[in-house]
Amino acid sequence: METGQRESEEPEEVKQCDPSLPDSHNQAGCEDSEALPYHRTAAVLGESIPDGDQTEEEEEEEEGAGTQTDELEETSVTEGQRSSSLDPEGDPEEKAERDGTLNRESELPEPSGNGEEPEGDVCVAPKAGELSDSGSTDNTLEDSGEFTETCPVAVLAGAAEELGSGVSEPGTPPLSHRDEDVTAESWRGHRKHVFVLSEAGKPIYSRYGNEEALSSTMGVMMALVSFVQSGDNLIRSIYSEDHKVVFMQQGPLVLVSVSQSRQSEQQLRQELQYVYYQIISMLTQASVTRIFERKKNYDLRRLLAGSEKILDGLLDLVDTDPSFLLSAVRCLPLASSLRDSLSQTLQKAITPNLVFSILIAKSQLLAIVQEKAVIEDARLEPADLHLLLNLIGASSAFQAGEIWTPICLPLFNPDGYFYAYISYLDPPQCTVCLLLLSTDKEAFYSVAECKRKIEDGVRAQNALRAVEEARAYSVTQVGVPDLRHFMYKPFDVPENHKQLTQFTSPEMEAPYSTKEERERLFDLYRYLHSCIHSATRPLKLIYHVAEKETLLAWVTSKFELYTCFSPLVTKASAINAITKLLRWIKKEEERLFIRYPPKYSTTPNPSKSSWGGKGGSDRQETTENGFLSLP
Repeated sequence: METGQRESEEPEEVKQCDPSLPDSHNQAGCEDSEALPYHRTAAVLGESIPDGDQTEEEEEEEEGAGTQTDELEETSVTEGQRSSSLDPEGDPEEKAERDGTLNRESELPEPSGNGEEPEGDVCVAPKAGELSDSGSTDNTLEDSGEFTETCPVAVLAGAAEELGSGVSEPGTPPLSHRDEDVTAESWRGHRKHVFVLSEAGKPIYSRYGNEEALSSTMGVMMALVSFVQSGDNLIRSIYSEDHKVVFMQQGPLVLVSVSQSRQSEQQLRQELQYVYYQIISMLTQASVTRIFERKKNYDLRRLLAGSEKILDGLLDLVDTDPSFLLSAVRCLPLASSLRDSLSQTLQKAITPNLVFSILIAKSQLLAIVQEKAVIEDARLEPADLHLLLNLIGASSAFQAGEIWTPICLPLFNPDGYFYAYISYLDPPQCTVCLLLLSTDKEAFYSVAECKRKIEDGVRAQNALRAVEEARAYSVTQVGVPDLRHFMYKPFDVPENHKQLTQFTSPEMEAPYSTKEERERLFDLYRYLHSCIHSATRPLKLIYHVAEKETLLAWVTSKFELYTCFSPLVTKASAINAITKLLRWIKKEEERLFIRYPPKYSTTPNPSKSSWGGKGGSDRQETTENGFLSLP
């Protein structure tokens, strides 16, 4: 069992191998011809549609075309031998030219050996590398192992309308910032811009405005990068009176942030890193690297078409959600007995190659169970979970039924795919989402059966109603009169415990009820965070008096804490208040954090080396505070 399969997901239009076709036309990986229905289109397979008798001239033209097709097939077979290692079964670009456009909604066949069909709607993301514009020559790549027209996740991002489920609102206009005039003052006045381009200067993504209209601007950015590189140096940032321009190069991609905010260079670079991770989560790092090795001026927008909403949603979250700033995961406050019961339900519903079972509610972590062999050698990082949460929240298509799609977790394994099963347990409210990650691309039916077991267990406990009624707590529950807000993050010590870092904070209440006030407070938190984590002069305790509030930040070996008080609170009073706050958190930690997550083993005597790690002990270990130790 391997952590990241080196193949992408099956296309929505599931095909069998057709023995009547040449070998190069048979879809790789179609061993079970009885289990999968074979859908084919005459135009796709090159079959002639009878239109009456043909003339001799037409027959001669067809014979000539057939000869050319045979020659092209021989060439394709030769080049297919050099296919990418991420798709050992064949060249996906060849498949794409044969398969044509795939439907995004498909009814999965009845599996062989199992008479049950999945309940409800099923959406299967197309396999990466099986969507291609065969008529396009601008971006045609020879010897392509995995170049796609659109990545599977990008397809899902815009799939709500095609699913016809009524999830998306009809007549929704396109995002207005895509149509912004890049020469207008309003475009220049945005608080922060993010650009992604290739080493050849080709535009890939822009937070505001159309990429084509910004091609000259991105060309200048690439010229700056190249000029500095020519002197054996690396450009990192440019400072002006009102702006910071931060550059980050990751392989063949160059990411640039232009900001008027108070964020530090380190924080802006972290946001660019998240944008890069989100792109890698859809394509894999090996795929992106291989693409630009073969064609440096390739237009990556072909693969990312439809994913703009995902990247936009990520940047919106980065500006409002402290999870990204703290590099930690927020748990939904819940009674420990109910959380433990949900974790046990996840633990009982397992199948071979199932690696992670995760329950999410209201964009917060509810419960998580992990495979023993994986967590001995690897670690689920908060950033990977952030990308998953953003993916689920970015599109209403995930509310339509059962989704089966490949997804890469960049910090876990940047070069391989997991296969994610995503389904809500409480439609149409869609509050509680189940996420199951497997390393087996053929495991949809077994994973879907796990979902049904989990759903039955959750309903038997009447847990859905309790989760729906769960709310973020108020700061008044702490019992400190002058305390307005706080963010608390317990540390993971020692490192070998593989703890998933978590944090907690109350909901923002008056005087932070408006978007502007919340943004202002978050900017203050960012300022304190930059001082605490300064690369040149880090601080451990900061007492900061602002115009409308007083803040105190404190980092120790046990925790990291940011607090906001009313403006007249003194330093001594703030420290006394923090003492009371820490006592309250200790008392409520079982409700605020996941302390002892269960583990399971889906395969007998799994090979530790197959996970790419060094192995470890099966013994349950905990940190000093006991939060989510994953031995």
